[in-house]
Amino acid sequence: MSEELNPFKIAQQQLDEAAKLLKLDPATHALLREPMREFHVSFPVRMDDGTVKVFKGFRVQYNDARGPTKGGIRFHPEETIDTVRALAAWMTWKTAVVDIPLGGGKGGVICNPKEMSPRELERVSRGYIRALGHYIGPETDVPAPDVYTNPQIMAWMMDEYSIITGHNVPGVITGKPIPLGGSAGRGDATARGGMYCIREAAKVLGIDLSQATVAIQGYGNAGQFAHKLVTEIFGAKVVAVSDSKGGIYAPQGLDFEAVSAHKRATGSVQGFPGAENITNEQLLELDVVLLIPAALENQIGAWNAANIKAKIVAELANGPTTPDADEILYKNGVFVIPDFLCNAGGVTVSYFEQVQNAYDYYWTAEEVYDRLDKKMTAAFHAVHAMAQKYKVHNRTAAYLVAVSRVAEACKLRGWV
Repeated sequence: MSEELNPFKIAQQQLDEAAKLLKLDPATHALLREPMREFHVSFPVRMDDGTVKVFKGFRVQYNDARGPTKGGIRFHPEETIDTVRALAAWMTWKTAVVDIPLGGGKGGVICNPKEMSPRELERVSRGYIRALGHYIGPETDVPAPDVYTNPQIMAWMMDEYSIITGHNVPGVITGKPIPLGGSAGRGDATARGGMYCIREAAKVLGIDLSQATVAIQGYGNAGQFAHKLVTEIFGAKVVAVSDSKGGIYAPQGLDFEAVSAHKRATGSVQGFPGAENITNEQLLELDVVLLIPAALENQIGAWNAANIKAKIVAELANGPTTPDADEILYKNGVFVIPDFLCNAGGVTVSYFEQVQNAYDYYWTAEEVYDRLDKKMTAAFHAVHAMAQKYKVHNRTAAYLVAVSRVAEACKLRGWV
């Protein structure tokens, strides 16, 4: 029987396992299995050549028992509603596991930003907000950047929402440029939050990170910052990185500035001088201490989990490991820091951005990092303690922490 790769079915499967262990009542379990609201929109955009193209977009507000929904907007040619549903579910658990007063949401537009001019990208961004403007807001649903979206796109979206409402509303969206109410420390927050989890995992496992070798799959925002920070903070040696075109391996180590400059110049890390070209599949199976999947979902499955040699897998990507792979990795003693714990630094600093917008006073990067460290460290130890208590792998433990918090909020509200 082939392994289930539909991301939303995987998210439901992971929830079902936690619900069983928590002995959740059937009504609460049923409520948490499905999105509370989802929107499908079609909106026209005039392209640079004068033609009008109709784009399809989604917004899923999965659960708002703990507060307004929160989650990124992805621009991707292969975006699907099931991916958006899964990511909105994971955002619900992510905000709960780091204990911030938000729910989970996610959005997406089916488009290829690489084929659009900046003017077209702006029109798509504004068109999406016009289509959804009545259903989002600082007290309802707060979007953020995700795959192929960035602070400039967030700025256009915030401006469009402000035009619709007739006044400036910086808190409608996070991940904005700093001059428009963005937070210091937001750029590297996802990777930095992951570093705090890696540091705590290394303490638990007795690993000296200054001697560790590292492989990073994915060289977008999270992957590049992971390369920079794992070297700066721990003195670890990154021996392999990859992007969508393939990877490179150099046992002597890869310099962050040199590799990122090469990628900017050529469009890929491949062909980097002094390194051997490898595939993404080969990178995952390298004999390293720390493996950081920072690309897309379903990278480690039943087909390759037994070949993973890393001691720690720190998931900066969403959904990189399938449920079958989780069991294999756990049995083989691989310590997985699950995605919605490991990459929760992004949403945590997004929450800090909302707080700063709300009271119009802004923190220094040092204050942001200090608060982020406290949140991520507390979340890591809550999950680790749950794993020890129930004798389960870390993903199930993270679900136990998060689902119990969301279920409690649903019950206190009298929903179930």
